[in-house]
Amino acid sequence: MQSAPSKLILCGEHAVVYGQPALAVPLGDLRAYAEVSAGTPGSGLSFVAPDLGEAWDAHVKPEHPLSELALALLASFGITQADLVLRLHAEIPLASGMGSGAAIGTALVRALAAWFDQELPPAQIADLVYASERRFHGTPSGIDNTVVAHEQAIWYVRHLTPAAQGFTATIEPVVMNAPLHLVIGDTGVRSMTRLPVGAVREAWQADPPRYEAFFAAIGQVVHRVRTALSEGDQQQLGALFNENQALLQEIGVSSPELNHLVAAARQAGALGAKLSGAGWGGVMFALVTPDQRSTVTQALHKAGATRVIATTVASS
Repeated sequence: MQSAPSKLILCGEHAVVYGQPALAVPLGDLRAYAEVSAGTPGSGLSFVAPDLGEAWDAHVKPEHPLSELALALLASFGITQADLVLRLHAEIPLASGMGSGAAIGTALVRALAAWFDQELPPAQIADLVYASERRFHGTPSGIDNTVVAHEQAIWYVRHLTPAAQGFTATIEPVVMNAPLHLVIGDTGVRSMTRLPVGAVREAWQADPPRYEAFFAAIGQVVHRVRTALSEGDQQQLGALFNENQALLQEIGVSSPELNHLVAAARQAGALGAKLSGAGWGGVMFALVTPDQRSTVTQALHKAGATRVIATTVASS
């Protein structure tokens, strides 16, 4: 059995698709798991994924993103036939902006690699999972698979190639001189990443100058967040998260449910709060002091959050 963490984008959602930086952190205490065991001879690959509500055979559903991921990985090992049962489990809320797809894919790759005694560096795992993520999300930024595979806080900038047919990325570790105490509230509203991402792309195509100004403003916030993280300035971080949330509302990716939880957290004393991920549902998070954690947690429950998770991201 192998596992992979969930993730939280601290700032830079959506703008990261258009060349601006983003910051993301892994959440090691909320994970996805993949277990490999021997199957019946001649059965091929079988998947059992109760959290996804699915069970299937790769030869019946070769187009399934996880079938494609597993088969591509085996092909890279030179293996054309493997009779295995792959059991997948996720503690992470699905379609919530916490990287459940990337975590499940990464756990699957790690488990298969371990079964066949193969060593894969994080960058190679991230590339394999990104190809699978594209089937789920259309044009994902690449940040989910990267932070999940590397399991560390990262600064991420995506660079389009001249032909605009692919991209390279700048990936740097982030210095954090103080831990982040976060309270995550789940709206319970499920939204596939590709939907808000596609809506933002259509809006950008209709009015490039307006949306590029939004993206540039978000990028400036991300630069200031990196500085605040390195200085351990929690008050400044909170204010910057609020500023990023206002910009995300302007580009149309927040939602009434997200706005309600963000407002409840701030009213309960949080230093700052914003949505995390693609938006239109999923989760938000609040930056708190240890003394505020319980109060903000209660406020989010009272405001209708279907799940509240308190976690700490260690300093680095």
